[in-house]
Amino acid sequence: MASLLNRVQSLPKGFIWGGATAAYQVEGATKVDGKGKTMWDDYLQAQGRFSPDPASDFYHRYPEDIALSKKYGLNAIRLSIAWTRIFPKGYGEPVQAGVDYYHRLFKECLDNGITPYVSLHHFDSPKTLFDDGDWLNRKNIDYFVDYAKFCFDEFKEVKNWFTINELISLAFSQYIQGNFPPNHHFDVTSAIQAQHNELLAHARVVNLFKDGGYDGRIGLIHVLQPVYPYPVTPENQHAADLDDAFMNAFLLDGTFKGEYTPKTMKLINEILDANDAHLDIQLGDMDILKKASTRNDFFGLNYYQPSFFAAYDGDSTNTFNGTGTKGTTSFKFKGVGQAVKNPDIPTTDWDWNIDPEGLYDILKRVSIEYPNIKEIFITENGLGMKEDLPEGVTDDTIIDDPKRIDFVDQHVAALLKARSEGVNVNGYFIWSLQDQFSWANGYNKRYGLFFVDFTNQKRYVKKSALWYKELADTMPK
Repeated sequence: MASLLNRVQSLPKGFIWGGATAAYQVEGATKVDGKGKTMWDDYLQAQGRFSPDPASDFYHRYPEDIALSKKYGLNAIRLSIAWTRIFPKGYGEPVQAGVDYYHRLFKECLDNGITPYVSLHHFDSPKTLFDDGDWLNRKNIDYFVDYAKFCFDEFKEVKNWFTINELISLAFSQYIQGNFPPNHHFDVTSAIQAQHNELLAHARVVNLFKDGGYDGRIGLIHVLQPVYPYPVTPENQHAADLDDAFMNAFLLDGTFKGEYTPKTMKLINEILDANDAHLDIQLGDMDILKKASTRNDFFGLNYYQPSFFAAYDGDSTNTFNGTGTKGTTSFKFKGVGQAVKNPDIPTTDWDWNIDPEGLYDILKRVSIEYPNIKEIFITENGLGMKEDLPEGVTDDTIIDDPKRIDFVDQHVAALLKARSEGVNVNGYFIWSLQDQFSWANGYNKRYGLFFVDFTNQKRYVKKSALWYKELADTMPK
C-alpha cells in the first residue's frame, strides 16, 4: 500500500476517482412516477428468482449515497438515466416526474463536489422497443437518437456523457450466452448485427452532439477482455484471434477507425461462415461511423478479466455460472474456440479470471492501435464476492473485504504502469459504489464499497472504502 500511495502522487491534478452505478441496478422503484417497463421487468417476474425492487433504493436514497461518496473521497460518480423513466415506451411525451428526478440527482452530485458521468443506455431497453426487435430494429436507433437529443437539451448541467454501456455484453448476453432476454444461444447473425447497429446508434448520437454544438464531452463504454491462447500453439493463437475479433476488435475498429479493418473482417467472416450467419451493412452506415470516429472526446474502458482460449472443433455449447458455484462455467463456440482455465490465474466464485496484467496489456494495445482515442477512463473495475453481515453488527461495523482491496490495489498499479508508459488514462471508477442488483446474478454477487442490507436498505462501510479514501486523499488536488 505504501508503494502504491507514493505512485498515486504522480497522478495529475483532477484525476477522476469515482464509483460506478447503473439505473436499473440501483434505483428500484420500477413502478412509480410513470416509469415504463424495460426488457427485464416481465422477464424477471416470470423467472421468479429475484426482483429489481428494491435494488439499492437509490431512487429515494441517492442523497445518502452521494454523501457517502463525498465522505470517502470520490470526486465523480457514474450514473445512467433510465430511458423509461422519461419515455415509458421509448418515445412520445416525456414524463415530468422522471425529468425532475434526474435534475434533483444531478444537483445533489454537483452540490457535493461529485461530477456526474452519465450513460444514456445501460442494458435497459424499453420493453416496447425490445418487443419490436431491440437493437436489431433500425427504427429503434431513431428513437434512441431522439431520446439522446432530449437529454442533451434538458440536462445541461451534465457535461460528461456516455452513449451506450458495454455494447458487446448486451449483444453477447442476449444472443450468444443466452443469459439476458431474449435468451438466444449462439444466434450469431443477431449478435453481430446488434453490435453493428449499436455502433451506428452511438455514432449518430456523437454526430448529433458535435453538430449541435452542445457544451460538454461525449464517448462510449466498451468492456475489453484480452484473449490469450492457452497453451500457446498456432491453433490456439488463431482461436484467440477469432474470439478477440468478435469480442473486442470489431467494436474498437467501428468506434475509433470508422471502418472494420480487413484483418478484423477476415476473422469475423470466418466466424460468420462457420455459423451460417451474416451481417447487413446498409448504404451510408460506414460514412456515419467514419464521421464519428474522430469525434469521441473520451473512451470508457471497463475491465474485469481476460479470457484464455484453445482451438475447438465442435458445436457451440455453454453453461453460465449465475449463482457463484465455482467451476461451473463452460463456453465452446463453433468456428471460434473454447474458453479454458489457466491454472496460474486465480478465479472468483463466478469463474472470472483475476489478472491485473490484462488491464495493462489492453491499455497499451488500445493506445497504440487506436490513436483516435484522446483520453481513457477506467469506467468499471471491481471484484464481485459473496459477503454477509458479521454477527453482532452495529451502526459502526466496518465490513472486512481484504480481497477487494487487493484486487483494486493490483489493478490501479497496472493503470499507473500504463500511464507511466504514455497511456492517457485519467480516471478510475470502481464497480460499484454500493452493493447493487446484479442482473442475471441477483443479489448475492456484491461489488460495492458500501454494503447494503437489502432487507432494510441500511448502508455499512467496507474497509475497501477506507482504503479507497486513503488513495484519494493522497492524490494532488
